[in-house]
Amino acid sequence: MQSEWFECKVRYDKTLESGLVKKTTETYLVDAISFTEAEKRFIEEITPFMTGEFIVTDIKRARLSDLFDSEDLNDDHWFKARIAYISIDEKTAVEKRTVQSALIQANDFHRAVARLDEAMKGTLGEWVIVSITETAIIDVFKFKASDL
Repeated sequence: MQSEWFECKVRYDKTLESGLVKKTTETYLVDAISFTEAEKRFIEEITPFMTGEFIVTDIKRARLSDLFDSEDLNDDHWFKARIAYISIDEKTAVEKRTVQSALIQANDFHRAVARLDEAMKGTLGEWVIVSITETAIIDVFKFKASDL
C-alpha cells in the first residue's frame, strides 16, 4: 500500500512566556496509509511534547505530490506550492496544464521559491509555479521503519 499525507490538528492549553495560558490549535502533517493510522501515529508523535490534556480536532487528507524538506535548522516554515506541469496534446496541439501541490520547507518565501527551483531542475517537462503560500504546519512526521 502507498502511504498518503494527512493534515492533523491538535488543540491544547499553551503556557505563554508571560505565564498566561491560552487555548492553541496547531497543525502537523503525518505520513500514513489511513485516517486511523494517521491519528494513532500523530498522537504517538506529539504526546511527549504535550503537558496536560489535548484533543485531536481534525484530520484531513493532504493531496501532495512532493515534499521537499530541509536539513537547514533555519528552514522552520512550510510553504505549499501549486505547480502546473505543461504538456501539449499531440492530436489537438492544445496546451494542457496539470496542477499538483508540493510542500517546501524554507525560512521565507524567497528561499521556498529557490528551493523549489533547485528541486525541479531535473524535471523533463515544462512547469510553472502557480502559487506559493505559507502554511500553518508546525512539523512533518514521516513514516519510519521502526513504526511497524
